[in-house]
Amino acid sequence: MWGYLSLLPVLLAIWAIGGLWTVFSVAVANKSVNLTQGFPYISICGNQPPQSCIFSQVLNLGAALATWICILRYYQLRDWGVGKWPNRLILWTGLLSALGTSIVGNFQEKNLRAMHLTGAFFAFFVGTLYFWLQLLFLWRMKSVPRPGAPWIGPLRLGLCSICTILTVAMVVLHVWRMRSVSAALEWTVAMLLFVLFGLFAVDFSGLDGCTLRLRPCLGPLSPPPASPVPLQVSL
Repeated sequence: MWGYLSLLPVLLAIWAIGGLWTVFSVAVANKSVNLTQGFPYISICGNQPPQSCIFSQVLNLGAALATWICILRYYQLRDWGVGKWPNRLILWTGLLSALGTSIVGNFQEKNLRAMHLTGAFFAFFVGTLYFWLQLLFLWRMKSVPRPGAPWIGPLRLGLCSICTILTVAMVVLHVWRMRSVSAALEWTVAMLLFVLFGLFAVDFSGLDGCTLRLRPCLGPLSPPPASPVPLQVSL
């Protein structure tokens, strides 16, 4: 039985992949990019309006969904017995990846190149690290639940390996000025990262919902609460 939370990763993958290719299509249609001169980077497609507006909206909403997924994953790993500090490390790499995605969308390459490249580093390199850390710690913990088919784990390992190899190749080819091939690799890595996020649907399939807990402050100047029971809101 799949709960509604399993739809979040699927929604992120569909939204981000469909949105980026929409940006590409608009850029080609209005001749902001010229495919006869080479295949463009994702950022080049999102440089000019109106596609820059779509680009920002796609990545901002995608970053928000990724943040929510990372938080849900943090609590799931905690319940599975992953240690406090490893779990926090995983969480913060995921949040930095989401932040980098938002930075890429809001600081276009033609306007603030340094900030844009910083966001791209967080989105690609730290984003890949986010998935590697989970594979590492879950591989070392033999007793954790492993939802889904037996091939899900090897699939994740394969996708992470491909992302790592292609990301390094992307940077090397960019330095060697083989820009079209480098851009094609950038698109491929971005799609694979969104697929990896989408695979969390398998892990979230056993979640029926989540609860927001509000605990009253017990500071020296605050009166004691009328009830010691935290307020709980089911989401």
